[in-house]
Amino acid sequence: MPSVPPTAAGRGTAQSTPLPRSARFADYAVMAVAVVLGGGSLLLFALTGRVTLVPMGLSPAAALWWNGFLSLVFFLQHSLMVRRRVRARLVAVVPARYDGAFYAITAGAALTCFVVFYQQVEEPPLFALHGAARVLVIAAALLALAIFGWATLALHTLDAFGLDPIRRHLRGGDADARPEIVFPAKAFVVAGPFRFVRHPIYAAVIVLLWATPRMGPGRLELAVLWSAWIVIGATLEERDLVADFGEAYREYRRRVPMFVPWRRPLPIRHGSPASQHHVDG
Repeated sequence: MPSVPPTAAGRGTAQSTPLPRSARFADYAVMAVAVVLGGGSLLLFALTGRVTLVPMGLSPAAALWWNGFLSLVFFLQHSLMVRRRVRARLVAVVPARYDGAFYAITAGAALTCFVVFYQQVEEPPLFALHGAARVLVIAAALLALAIFGWATLALHTLDAFGLDPIRRHLRGGDADARPEIVFPAKAFVVAGPFRFVRHPIYAAVIVLLWATPRMGPGRLELAVLWSAWIVIGATLEERDLVADFGEAYREYRRRVPMFVPWRRPLPIRHGSPASQHHVDG
C-alpha cells in the first residue's frame, strides 16, 4: 500500500518573481496525479481478491505464480523508492519539490497495476466461517480499520501524497532543496497508538490481510506474501530510524513492542519519543 516517506524538499527562501505559468501548471498537474493515483490505488486495493478486473484465463496454479510476480514487482518498486540513496539520486533528475508526489505517483501506479491484473483464486476454499466466528473476524477487521485511522491522525506531520512542498512552491517559496538535505529528521514524539506498538499502521494492515471469513488459496498467498514484506520492511525502516534518532529510538524500541501490544503502553509525555517517520506506518 502506497505511503510517502519524508519529503526531500526544505522550506527554502522566498522568491522575488512570480512563478511562470508553465511551472504553476506543472505543480497543479503533479498534485492532481499524485492524489488520483495515490488515493485511487488504495481504494482499488480493497477489491483485491474479490473480483478479477482483467481475466487472463490462467489455471489456478499459474494464477498464483502470476499474482506472486505482481506482488514482487510492487515490493521492489516500493522498497527501492523508499531507500534514501535511490531518492537522493532522483533529486538530480526530478525537482526536489516533487519528491514525495513522485513517490506517491509511482507507488500508486504499481499498486494499480497489481489490482488490475490480479487473478482471483478462491477455489477450493480453505475455510469459511459462519455464525459467531464470522462476526468476530469482521469485528477484528473493523477494529483494525479504526486503529489505522487513529494512527494516521496521530502522525500530525504526515503528508500522504507529498503535496506540502509543492504548495510552498506555489506560494512563492523555494521548495527545491539541495540533495544534501534530503530526508531531514522529523520530530520524534509519542502519540496515540504509537505508545502501544511501534508500527500500528503496519499491524492494522496485517490484521486486515488475515481477517476474512472465507479464505481461499489466492487470499492466503496474498496474506502470507504481504505480511512477510511488511515485517521485513519495518525491520529495515528501523535502521533508518536508529540512524536518525540514535539512542532515543533504541530506548523506544526496547520499551515498545513492534506489532503486538503485550506490554504496558508508554505514559503520555509531551516531547517523549515516538516515530513520526515511517515507511507505511
